[in-house]
Amino acid sequence: MDKVSPSAAEAVADIPDGASLAVGGFGLSGIPTTLIESLFARGASGLSVVSNNCGVDGAGLGVLLAAGRIVRVTASYVGENKEFARQYLGGELEVELTPQGTLAERLRAGGCGIPAFFTPAGVGTQVADGGLPWRYVAGGGGVALASPAKEVRTFDGRPYVLERGITCDYALIRAARGDRHGNLVFRKAARNFNPLAAMAGRITIAEVEELVEPGVLDPDEIHLPGVFVQRVVELTPAQATDKNIERRTISVPPARRTVHA
Repeated sequence: MDKVSPSAAEAVADIPDGASLAVGGFGLSGIPTTLIESLFARGASGLSVVSNNCGVDGAGLGVLLAAGRIVRVTASYVGENKEFARQYLGGELEVELTPQGTLAERLRAGGCGIPAFFTPAGVGTQVADGGLPWRYVAGGGGVALASPAKEVRTFDGRPYVLERGITCDYALIRAARGDRHGNLVFRKAARNFNPLAAMAGRITIAEVEELVEPGVLDPDEIHLPGVFVQRVVELTPAQATDKNIERRTISVPPARRTVHA
């Protein structure tokens, strides 16, 4: 089955207002920039997003956030996004913060049809006991909505907290290579959350930097089988190489030593 869409705009054209989205990437590494920009251009709003973070100011999911298109975020951290922090603390945005490993497993579990699982992460904290601020009162003045307490059960003498698997209406992801059947290969940090987000989406849309014909990819090197992918978008060379760096760090080379005879 050829799953290639003519364009990113057509691939996201049926994403409605109020949709839930699982979005891949880690920081700005491996984020589906072109699909996010196409969704922004389409004008979809009222979105609930599940992603490791919410981009940065002016890039990635930060573009949708700044435009007021996102109403709820499930993430592991706020990151470098000042607008994210402003909207959250100002009561404009509902935010469910969850431990990073738990978030990864919730996506994987949802994609595997597992409704819930027990984990030791978060036991003895507000993650399990409840009370984490999901939404603040607009303009300040306290917590408008707090997280509920979760079930804690003891196994072999150790307490574990129950976490729910995550599924979303759509998933937007990015891969280094992919074929027309939707089989995908990821590169380095892009492999952290993209496969998991893909599994959690009922309709998964993948932008690929290099599109190859079926059979070119060695089955042993495929990170995500095409059964999890419904649409593939081939990026242009310019789109494939347009990658932002969240925080550029440059090391100063040590001074050259003078060797005396």
